[in-house]
Amino acid sequence: MEDLFSVCGKIRLRKGEGRTLKAGGAWIYDNEIEWMSDEIIDGHLVEVLDFDDYFMGIGFINRKSKITVRMLSRHTDIVDEAFIEERVRAAVEYRFDTVDTSACRLIFGEADFLPGLVIDKYSDVLVVESLALGIDRFKSLIVEKVKEILREKGIDIRGVYERSDAKVRTLEGMERVKGFIGDEFDTNVEIVENGVHYMIDVVNGQKTGFFLDQKYNRLAMQKLCKDKRVLDCFTHMGTFALNAGIAGAKEVTGLDISEYAVEQARANAKLNGLEDTVHFKCANVLDELPKLNEAGEKYDVVILDPPAFTKSREATKNAIKGYREINMKGLKLVKDGGYLASCSCSHFMTQELLTKTIKEAAKAVHKRLRQVEFRTQSPDHPILWEAQESYYLKFYIFQVVDEK
Repeated sequence: MEDLFSVCGKIRLRKGEGRTLKAGGAWIYDNEIEWMSDEIIDGHLVEVLDFDDYFMGIGFINRKSKITVRMLSRHTDIVDEAFIEERVRAAVEYRFDTVDTSACRLIFGEADFLPGLVIDKYSDVLVVESLALGIDRFKSLIVEKVKEILREKGIDIRGVYERSDAKVRTLEGMERVKGFIGDEFDTNVEIVENGVHYMIDVVNGQKTGFFLDQKYNRLAMQKLCKDKRVLDCFTHMGTFALNAGIAGAKEVTGLDISEYAVEQARANAKLNGLEDTVHFKCANVLDELPKLNEAGEKYDVVILDPPAFTKSREATKNAIKGYREINMKGLKLVKDGGYLASCSCSHFMTQELLTKTIKEAAKAVHKRLRQVEFRTQSPDHPILWEAQESYYLKFYIFQVVDEK
């Protein structure tokens, strides 16, 4: 059996580098490293030394990646099975303390000190996403530890599916893979969230099959939607639309460019007995909103949950234009005194940038905004301070009033 825990060598940081690491971050970039020992093996553990040989911890190395080392431990030089079990147990216990665990993210990479790994739980199924070479070697062990800890809590996992098919794996020099870990099983899984039933397709759904990070933001919208006319843009599987419907909205329209997503959304509406009030249309949202405006349509509640307009710092300028445009178009459709929910799921679109962009959009269409609430991602996606990549979802709720 492969020795997972052997340390294959050492690296030393350049003088003056490692500032992010020293502030609590988890990554060391290639240009921060002065020297590494000859026996280094990509994907294995290395000791990390400061420029003066001060021991800083242990991490996974991958020379094919710009993020050359992802830190696994600090201060301790012992990484063994007990260490991994302690990390996994802490992650699972945290979820049981903070969220409804019937469907939740059990492990969230760097924010749970298990860099590059995501494990989502949908009822009695686990979906695993491995994004880094080093953690890939530990994947099977971590999955077994998760199953053991859940079994202690009376939860038996009937199957595990891997969705390591994200493009980012290519930056690590890894192939994109998906498939069963262990025995095959029925991969259509029913979950209940906020009283809404969903059928999740863990094989073909986006990411790991469902967007768990908006769980409590969807719940927050329920209280605003009773007896209201609601427009849910970028509805995906109909999540915000169905929360509006279950809360007693009189009419809900969901828009999404993906026919597959719309079909799933319609099936989920039927599953909840909401097909008479919650309807979905396959359309490009940016094209559809002006048409609705020209037709004189107005809504009590408009929800904007777009995909990330940027996945790199370099593309942020264009992303700002995209967010400004979608918010201008959405604001025009809100009745005087109605509500707008607007969010961004890109960590490059900071809260400050998003705030400025929405403010500019409101000014351009002569709307006044009264902030009801600012929210972030669900607590099962914890934000680790100094690990900026762990803070990505920003969610505003506004009341929209005409200038008077």
